[in-house]
Amino acid sequence: MIQAEMTVLDIVAKWKPTQKVFKRYDARAGECICCNMLFNTLDQVAEKYSLDLKKLMDDLEKAAREAGTTRKSNTRTKFKYDSMS
Repeated sequence: MIQAEMTVLDIVAKWKPTQKVFKRYDARAGECICCNMLFNTLDQVAEKYSLDLKKLMDDLEKAAREAGTTRKSNTRTKFKYDSMS
């Protein structure tokens, strides 16, 4: 499901509960991973912060499985704008 070549953005966009996993790893990284590595792959994140890639992926997989089939919808919110006349 989750692969080392996926970006942080790819993962959190598909499985919202994975955000909590990244937050837990922030302390080890010394900074917010989602803030600073959003467009980087898990490989790159693990390398930069000397994290155990397998453990990180296992933790993300667990969170993604707990999310089940409830994925963030790609539907867009429709807004109703009042005319300025």
